[in-house]
Amino acid sequence: MNNLLPSTAPHSVLFSIARWRVPIGFVLAIIVLGQTSPTWITLAVGGGMACAGESLRVWAAGHLLKGREVTVSGPYRRCRHPLYLGSGLMGLGFVIACGSVLVAVVVLAYLGVTLMAAILTEEAVLRERFGNEYDRYADGLTSNSDRRFSVDRAIDNREYRAIFGLVMVVGLLAFRIWMG
Repeated sequence: MNNLLPSTAPHSVLFSIARWRVPIGFVLAIIVLGQTSPTWITLAVGGGMACAGESLRVWAAGHLLKGREVTVSGPYRRCRHPLYLGSGLMGLGFVIACGSVLVAVVVLAYLGVTLMAAILTEEAVLRERFGNEYDRYADGLTSNSDRRFSVDRAIDNREYRAIFGLVMVVGLLAFRIWMG
């Protein structure tokens, strides 16, 4: 995995994609919302999946001490990237809720590119900062922490922004259905 970022040019491209993934996602969401065909059923199923993804993100954010340690508590006990897994579930929920093949293609391509860039960039940064400690964690060789979930930590990690985005998208799709 260390060799996936061999030179500065690809690294800077991956870093840029990872860094701009959220604003790009909002722009794409605005663009594709006009192409949606949601129904109350697709909104309920997709919204439920998106809420499950956001719940995973909140749980992870409530354990994460970003940039200060290799977190091994909460969902990090079983998954190296629970925030990105949660984002992926939210994206799949959005695809289902929208009820559109075009939206599915755009969103799945966006998720594939941006989440992979974020994961590769984050792993390179964690290896640089924490070295062998991160490698041991990635190999499943660290002991788990008993740190409890903290709402304050989730707020410090600004997870409320993802919650707000989810509520806005579900609200916009519901409005689109209601307006017929």
